Amino acid sequence: MKLDILAVGVHPDDVELGCSGTILKHIAQGKKIGILDLTQGDLGSRGNAVLRIEEANKSAQILGVSVRENLGFADGFFKNDKEHQIEIIKILRKYQPDVVLANAPKDRHPDHGRASQLVSEACFYSGLVKIETELDNENQELWRPKAVYHYIQDRFLKPDFVVDVSEHVDQKMKAIMAFSSQFYNPDSNAPETPISSKKFLDFVKARMANFGRDINADYAEGYTTERVIGVEDITELK
Repeated sequence: MKLDILAVGVHPDDVELGCSGTILKHIAQGKKIGILDLTQGDLGSRGNAVLRIEEANKSAQILGVSVRENLGFADGFFKNDKEHQIEIIKILRKYQPDVVLANAPKDRHPDHGRASQLVSEACFYSGLVKIETELDNENQELWRPKAVYHYIQDRFLKPDFVVDVSEHVDQKMKAIMAFSSQFYNPDSNAPETPISSKKFLDFVKARMANFGRDINADYAEGYTTERVIGVEDITELK
């Protein structure tokens, strides 16, 4: 299965929070999109690895993505090294995405920035002929995505571009709330975390409203880029 877009998150729910509006928008346009979670988020203060996987699968159904995989890297202790890059390269060559969406290059959680660099480098190395990989005992073809874009997470980063997701905000919030162990639940006795309060969900929508305001939209998601973006028609820019 070839994908148009592969959204990568180091923790299950990173993609939902950072770029699921963009995912919904492009699925509505007929694009094939997949999600790759690098870890099971098992160091989280709430929930556990088994529950996080169940929640991720529920969210995938809400979003309507074509595939969702989890590489099972060690939460908090994965490294940007050959071993981890090769596993990501196998996924890139398996699904051949044109665009990869990755974690923020710098954020409150140290895993986010490290995963951002790991995915970016794997995307480059995936196109090198001397790096050989196998999947199901078959040699894989080389593949390098056309672009890597980084969604903005907890800390504010000035976006290089934003995507109008106004029509998909309600469905995005449903996908986020599929992770019921992580977010606001007044009946939960789990420890409080920076993302478990109702105020955090308000923040998620406020951040999107802030990005949307810059393009006269109700809600948008922001991205940073690794290279200059070309434009075909400057009269179509918002």
